[in-house]
Amino acid sequence: MRKNLLLAMMFTLTVSILSSCEAIGGIFKAGMWVGVIVVVIIVALVLWLIGKVRK
Repeated sequence: MRKNLLLAMMFTLTVSILSSCEAIGGIFKAGMWVGVIVVVIIVALVLWLIGKVRK
C-alpha cells in the first residue's frame, strides 16, 4: 500500500509541476547541455527511487 502511495504521489507531483511543453520550453531556453544534464539527473533519480521502492 505504501509503495502505491509513493508512486501516486511522485506521478502527481511530476504532472502537476511541469507540463511537457513548459519543460521542453525551459530546456531550450537554458541550452541544450543544461537540458541534457537535467534529463540525466531526473532519469537517475527516478531509477534510484524505483530501486528503493522495490527493495
